[in-house]
Parts: sequence; C-alpha cells; structure tokens
Amino acid sequence: MPVYLDIATKLDREVREHYAVGDFLPSESSLAERFAVNRHTLRRAIDELVNTGLIQRHQGKGNRVMSQPDEYLVNADAKFTKNLIEQGARPRCEVIQSRIIVAPSQIAVELNVAQGEKIIHLRTLRKTEISPRTVIDHYLVDPSWWSIIKNYRQGSLHEFMNRGLGIELERKRTRVGAKEPTNEECSLLEIDKHTPILTIKTHNIIKGTDRVAEFSFSHSRSDTTEIVMEH
Repeated sequence: MPVYLDIATKLDREVREHYAVGDFLPSESSLAERFAVNRHTLRRAIDELVNTGLIQRHQGKGNRVMSQPDEYLVNADAKFTKNLIEQGARPRCEVIQSRIIVAPSQIAVELNVAQGEKIIHLRTLRKTEISPRTVIDHYLVDPSWWSIIKNYRQGSLHEFMNRGLGIELERKRTRVGAKEPTNEECSLLEIDKHTPILTIKTHNIIKGTDRVAEFSFSHSRSDTTEIVMEH
C-alpha cells in the first residue's frame, strides 16, 4: 500500500473515533512530522479524506471534520424518524403547518381522489441535534382523521396515527430526484442556493390493503442524506 494511503487509513480511523464534527485536525506540518513524511505525501493523504467528504479544507484555518450523511433507508417499513434513531441521532419534529385543504390537481392524482376533495396537509421540519435535515409535506387522504391529526406535535407521524387512529401505514412506492432549493427551503434547512435538495416522493398505504392513505413529498439536504436501497 502506498504510504499516503496508509496514513489516510489511520487518520480516517482516528477522526471517526476521536474527533467531533467541526473539530480541526492538527496542522499538516505537525502531521507530516508525526508520520515522518514530507508535506506532499501528507497532503495526498488528506486529499483522500477530502474526497470521501470526511474532511473539508478551509483556507487559512486548516482541515475541518465534516458531518457525515445519515442513511435514508428505502424499503416497505422505512420511516424517517426510525432511520435516524437507529443511527444514534436524536430527531426532533417541528410542525410548520397543519390544515384541511382542497386537494390540488396533482396531489389528487397521487392520492387517487377527485380533484376538489378535502384532504389533510401537514408540513413538518425534521431536525437532529446538529442541524435541520428535511422538510416534509404530508397529504393525508381522509379528512375525518383531522380530529386526531390536528393534535400532532412531535415524534413519528405514523406512530401517532397508529396510536390515535389504529392505522398502520407501509411504504408502497418511492421516487427520488433532485432540485435547486427555494429561498424558503434555504432558510428552513440552513443551506445556500448551491446545495442541491434531494426530493423523495412516497406513497404510503394502509397495511393489508391497496388504499393510498398518504402521499408525502420530502425535501432533504443532499449534504446530510444518503439514499440506501435494499434489494
């Protein structure tokens, strides 16, 4: 193995085990001295960590440890809150909007209802202790659920529905894409206009039936989210 790759492997392990997000590595000159190599070899090792997204160079400041993306697992039982908890994060939910609306034409198609029918719309902002991660628009097909849904404030929406309505949802179909963020999304997700947004459109059905109960449209930070498909 080339010397620079050996150094990169050791540094990768040390960073993951002993450094926190936002920490700076020791100077390249001190690391070169530690590993008894020249600055060029050390820089090639750091390049490997930069290329994987573990480290980011800051001109005049040094090499900073970056947050690593959370996995967004896509299968029938995948749930946003559950995914984050299983990765050791502490997700929080902020309900931005909660209302009864007349179904817009495209949402009516997604929910398989007539245009103009009333549905429930929730917009939530999901965060971890580090940063905001995703904005989710939830469209629920049955307005009779409103007496329960209007009390939703935090945690997993699907678990809330299961407890309050006795309904268990499962994922039927997922579509993944990307787009430029709007000004509102930049503000909510604390990103700039140059950070792409991952879009995740999901149809959830009532378990044991073919009835679409929810269409959700997630807008997630691409720098903190990694889509994982299970086969």
